[in-house]
Amino acid sequence: MTTLLQLDQNRLENEQETQSGNRTRHPISRSRGKERNGMLMLGEQSQPTLVGENLVLFAGNSNPRLSQAIADYLEIPLGAALVGNFTNGETRVQIDENVRGAEVFVVQPTCGNVNETLMELLIMIDALHRSSAKTITAVIPYYGYARQEKKTAGREPITAKLVANLITVAGADRVITVDLHAAAIQGFFDIPVDNLMSLPILVEYFQRKGFDSSNLVVASPDAGGVNRARLFAERLNAGLAIIFKRRPEPDKAEVIDVVGDVEGKTVIVVDDIISTGRTLIKGVETMLARGATKCYAAATHAIMASEAIDMINASPLEEVVVTDTIPLPSSTQRGKITTLSVASLLGEAIRRNYFHLSVSKLFA
Repeated sequence: MTTLLQLDQNRLENEQETQSGNRTRHPISRSRGKERNGMLMLGEQSQPTLVGENLVLFAGNSNPRLSQAIADYLEIPLGAALVGNFTNGETRVQIDENVRGAEVFVVQPTCGNVNETLMELLIMIDALHRSSAKTITAVIPYYGYARQEKKTAGREPITAKLVANLITVAGADRVITVDLHAAAIQGFFDIPVDNLMSLPILVEYFQRKGFDSSNLVVASPDAGGVNRARLFAERLNAGLAIIFKRRPEPDKAEVIDVVGDVEGKTVIVVDDIISTGRTLIKGVETMLARGATKCYAAATHAIMASEAIDMINASPLEEVVVTDTIPLPSSTQRGKITTLSVASLLGEAIRRNYFHLSVSKLFA
């Protein structure tokens, strides 16, 4: 039986680079029935189809390839909308089809130019709200500002809460996201939030590598990620290690110690975000100095700021596995970075929300 990972990876490899421009009009695209029928991750023999249902899926400009892949999975076209800019730089949105009484989903990770993509999302939600959509669900694969979820010093904002307020006030009725940096961010919203996990997709990829579990260790890059690493280790029947570090300033970290036996082991460092890559590489170098034989890394969101991609390719890492919640250049596939798609995960969550089915079964 074709697996979720195989379907998503095949789709990702076959996608063409999408030309970005100010005017975004999305053509109708249908997925192959054979692929969708093979995607029985939940053990179901049949799934309700969305074809002909009162659901409309729109996409912003931040990740058009992922948006199209989600539409392909659901076997529905992307909604027609103009999403661009006026000559003075202000965001321009116009919904080009009737959404009155429809259940609408808007796909827009707030990545890249975070402020611009966030404004696109807010203005699209407002436009749909004023167009009398029945419900509006913001599908935000990557939630920008998530790392500003608490005050670490005096006179600092809690920007993750501010963004939650903006999305709610704009008119969203629900949020679907993937691997929030802090699960507590769900509590910043007064509307339902589905915080999906990419863990099953990443774990399946490493299971297919056939590692000897007795010589495998999953490492958390900090104390805050221990639970994530523990779940990862349990599914791989691997050991657990923790890297303790201090962060003197944003995006800079100093490794203090490693707890756990890594000597002679293959190590997988698991995190939710790779930003500059410096913290990851420093942790890997520490693992190798402690006797680890090989080091891999897995993360959901690949921000890859500054020279992160070049640093990773030049590092002692064997491979870095990420998802496509944030778009990466196709050239990254020729180095040490492997990208897995979350299109089916998000598509299935959308389908289940529409038909009022359980979303938690996605992670059973």
